[in-house]
Amino acid sequence: MRGHLLRALAGLMTGAALAGATMAGEVDAIAILTPEEGTDYGWNQQGIEAAKKAGEITGVEVMVAQGLGYGDVRPTLRELAEEGADLMIAHASGYNTAAPEIAEETGVPVAIVDTPTGLKPGLVADYTLSGHDGAYLAGRLAAKMTRTGTVGIVVSGEPPSWNSQSAAFADGVKAENPQLRVIYAVIGPAAYSDAAGGKRVTESLIAAGADIIFGQGNGSSFGMLQAVETRRAVDGGKVLFIDVIGDKSPIDKGYLLSSVIWDITPVYVQMIRDLRAGSFGTRHYAIGLADDSVRLLKTPQIPEDVWAEIMALREKMIAGEITVTPVFDAEGVHERVTRLAE
Repeated sequence: MRGHLLRALAGLMTGAALAGATMAGEVDAIAILTPEEGTDYGWNQQGIEAAKKAGEITGVEVMVAQGLGYGDVRPTLRELAEEGADLMIAHASGYNTAAPEIAEETGVPVAIVDTPTGLKPGLVADYTLSGHDGAYLAGRLAAKMTRTGTVGIVVSGEPPSWNSQSAAFADGVKAENPQLRVIYAVIGPAAYSDAAGGKRVTESLIAAGADIIFGQGNGSSFGMLQAVETRRAVDGGKVLFIDVIGDKSPIDKGYLLSSVIWDITPVYVQMIRDLRAGSFGTRHYAIGLADDSVRLLKTPQIPEDVWAEIMALREKMIAGEITVTPVFDAEGVHERVTRLAE
């Protein structure tokens, strides 16, 4: 009801005035927009599932617009606003320009990623999340498990969330064993769905000596996993894969070492509560180890004694005995790794 009233007033009020009007009130429906289908066991699927869970917890309807690609989503945003969305979650860094524009136009609040400076009270919130603590643990795990002394990082781009995990992973590897080599390669500037590129680049890191791959890539991660499944390490042994955000266990053929899993549910729940309380767009959201919104996946590939050591490190991190400072810029990542030229 509130959404329809705001749209009826849209012709009489400026975008700024509408933003003020939406700062508090009922939230009956939210929408989430994703560039790929919610079947990737990663960013898109975790976002959709988290939105649905948040809807159940807060009692709101959830509309899903998936597989939209990385082009212009303004028509879809307008359509969702017309259909009654009280909040639109633009779940892709490529949407962080269009979504605020449509928020100004329609008065419907939006949540965007990778734009920490883009907050507008009542209208725009940013959820540039960081799984750096989990990635640090993944780095410690990789260092304990490598046979060749070389581990690799493959990324589908260099957005802040990927950078923070890449840097933390490299720091974790070096904290465990400073003598190990961390090699790094980027598929492309925004190659999130490039599975063929993911396979090609991962194969190049394996050929360069990596026997464990830390992959960040949305749809491109399927290509990374395929490379791990079909290529042997330089010592003739198996290559293992550490994924991010989701859990690919259902499709694993014995090559998945772990995953830095994100549960975004608490973030979306807090967004809805902030809208209702009139504080939307005034805070930064976080995920972390303490509430398991960031956690490391345990698989049969991890020996029990190694897992116990990793969990002991987790407890130290929660207690503040080990701190990991997120590094969001690509330059900070490059300082920590050996880049593999493509």
